[in-house]
Amino acid sequence: MEKLKNLTVIIVTYNTSEKIILDCLNSIDKDVKTLIIENSNNFEHKNKILSEFQNVEILNTGSNLGMGSGNNYGLKHVKTDYALILNPDLTCEKGFFDNISETIDIAKDFTIIGCQYLHDKVFMPAGFFDERENDKFKDKFKNNNMDLLEKVDWVVGCSMLFNLKNFINRRIFDENFFLFFEEFDLCKSVINNGGNIYTSKKLKIHHLGLKSSYGDDIEKIKSLNKLREWHWMWSSFYFYNKNYGYFFALRKTLGKLFKSFVKLIYFSITLNKTKKEKYLYRLLGSYNSIIGKKSNFRIDKK
Repeated sequence: MEKLKNLTVIIVTYNTSEKIILDCLNSIDKDVKTLIIENSNNFEHKNKILSEFQNVEILNTGSNLGMGSGNNYGLKHVKTDYALILNPDLTCEKGFFDNISETIDIAKDFTIIGCQYLHDKVFMPAGFFDERENDKFKDKFKNNNMDLLEKVDWVVGCSMLFNLKNFINRRIFDENFFLFFEEFDLCKSVINNGGNIYTSKKLKIHHLGLKSSYGDDIEKIKSLNKLREWHWMWSSFYFYNKNYGYFFALRKTLGKLFKSFVKLIYFSITLNKTKKEKYLYRLLGSYNSIIGKKSNFRIDKK
């Protein structure tokens, strides 16, 4: 447990429901220092959480910085050698933090270690940038032939363990991203600089997905979906452009751009408002990224 004294958990929130954040906090070892970074001026659950969790500190950023910038904000306040980023809409498996100590001892040279999903075998928690190597890894993962600690090129960003001794500064994520692809960009940078990234079978989390911000509020979820569609496309082009070049990014995204345009026309004609908005915001996200505009689309000015 000695390693846990040298670990800080960072949870970035934005209008997160009380139940979701409490479920997350209750799954964290009470001896581990935890920073909640609220991406606004006010965290409405502050008094309740501080009264129940002695290991928690709450910091307000003052505005919605997004996931990458919000985590950078938290990392600047970390004084330990290790930091664990957790999305608020997940819970850690029982024994998770005992396994962190063991994993750190095994992977002494690591830069990032990614966690794996407790029940979900559909979405890959890690992989490789090379398609052939990634296909081999997928087979290995789905057939449960992995080692306890497997070296990879990238891990998903909902739960990442950082060895901060291997980072020059605490501005770890590229703050041009607002949502999506920031973890892939970070992992690409780490690999390019000779760092080591692993995925661990012993670090399991349960991820609710799409619920961290607005819970069951239907109207806000609709707005959130617009945000997600816009930034998925914006971040996709920006990632490929930054790491592989402009024309490579065009080749990777022009098909999706054309598909979004065709479906926008179709669903406009058929009066399907929900689908029309989905492809409109995908189209707008792509267009803004291609012409070099910043990821400035927001749904809430609070």
